[in-house]
Amino acid sequence: MNVLWILAHPEPRSLNGFLAEQGQQALRDEGHRVEVSDLYAMGWNPVVDTAGYAHDPAQRFQVAAAAKKAYESGALSADIRTEQEKIDRADTIVLQFPMWWFGMPAILKGWFERVWVQGYAYGLRGPNGEWIGYGDGFLAGKRTLTVATTGGFAGFFGERGIHGSIDELLFPLHHGTLFYAGAKVLPPFLIHGADRFTPEEGEQAAKELRERLLAIPVTDPIPYRTQTGGDYDSHFVLRPEVAPGVTGLGAHVA
Repeated sequence: MNVLWILAHPEPRSLNGFLAEQGQQALRDEGHRVEVSDLYAMGWNPVVDTAGYAHDPAQRFQVAAAAKKAYESGALSADIRTEQEKIDRADTIVLQFPMWWFGMPAILKGWFERVWVQGYAYGLRGPNGEWIGYGDGFLAGKRTLTVATTGGFAGFFGERGIHGSIDELLFPLHHGTLFYAGAKVLPPFLIHGADRFTPEEGEQAAKELRERLLAIPVTDPIPYRTQTGGDYDSHFVLRPEVAPGVTGLGAHVA
């Protein structure tokens, strides 16, 4: 595998830092190629601005249009181009982060906002001119794995847990970002109660992570319904006969 590992945690001595080190080494030991984007260590700028897209600040800044123009003309800033080149080289993407306030850290959200620009990551057309997404896109053929830690215990994130289902909390990332772009999204690797981990528990988590990483090629992805699979009508609404009576995010999983 050619793996791009994106890490969003500010402390290398944390559990996240330990797991990243152990996971990356496990992949390399098995002959896999690993590139790393350690966003905090890189000093990644998460803020969308005119400088990233070589846009004249005297003109009205229409973000999507400016980003597309910069991408097509080769005017994107060097840091954005570098991340896009890493994505292009990878066949597997690992996203690792702590869940903060029910989502990814701002620095990682900003990575998506600046790197996944129109013309590169979305707004794409198929061979017949049709709009593509949700099962097809620039990540088609690539696999993604989310590695996430939470401070709360597992029960908090269950189907009836007070924090809500972890699958639904990750739905915007998994379905709306990764699957939208065509990736095969694997079930996440989750570590709950991370702030209370003992060294022994950290070692066990690293062992389990190594096993999950090496199984990436044979792990079944989350069975999201594809845009062109016949489940949706021409307005991209589920047909009445598909999962009748089921609403909410779970309706989009076959």
